[in-house]
Amino acid sequence: MRDMGIERIQARPGQMAYGMGLGVMLLEDVYPGFPGDVRNASAYPFPIQYEVILGVDIKKLVVDDNKIMCLPPIIRAAQKLEKLGCRAIVAECGYFAYFQREVAASVKVPVFMSSLLQVPLAQQVVGNNYTVGILMANSQYLTDHHLESVGIRLGSNCVIGGAMDDGRCVEFDHLWTAGLRSNPPAANYTKAEAEFLSVAVEFYKQHPKMGAMVLECTGFPPFARALQREIGIPIFSWGTLMDFAYSVVVHRDYYGHV
Repeated sequence: MRDMGIERIQARPGQMAYGMGLGVMLLEDVYPGFPGDVRNASAYPFPIQYEVILGVDIKKLVVDDNKIMCLPPIIRAAQKLEKLGCRAIVAECGYFAYFQREVAASVKVPVFMSSLLQVPLAQQVVGNNYTVGILMANSQYLTDHHLESVGIRLGSNCVIGGAMDDGRCVEFDHLWTAGLRSNPPAANYTKAEAEFLSVAVEFYKQHPKMGAMVLECTGFPPFARALQREIGIPIFSWGTLMDFAYSVVVHRDYYGHV
């Protein structure tokens, strides 16, 4: 079988490869991801092309105050993925929200730098009588600039929590936190899920008017279904964002009958 709509092919200016899906910019850090983590390509039903952002790691992107030094290599990585033929570009960490506007302006393909892009949509979906929970990995590093860059209005109906703020997600620390990483970085799925669920469910219970939750971290999607079973509200994650990103640049066809 083939797509009968593809009868003639023609090169697009400067594009080297075809049939591409999402281009994913990765931090220059060595750690694994469970299926569902953006760093693990195996669970996604569309093509993924990775590009490492040389010189940009978790510390420089998330912790350091002078983030502007990260922008040139990020733009270079985005432009390389565009030249390869990726239909849209996403980034590995929710804190890439800081550069949403700059990267979107540097390429001609759609750019989805952070799961936080879904917060304004979630707010509209649940209405003003409910709040949207934003579950960060480390909330202390979130700034107003991160929020405003992805269209989140300050003071609007959202609340913020941090899964790793109190050292309660030890398995995540073993993967991502400098000084606490195991050697080599490793994590146990069952332990990681239990720790994550404990924090996320508590966050939900602290806010009785929470109508939806947005998971910031690219390492959270493997546990999103389990969380939804516990709290029963809409869950937005990197997984839902990537599914959406691909669907708008490679729209599905429909097969059925009348």
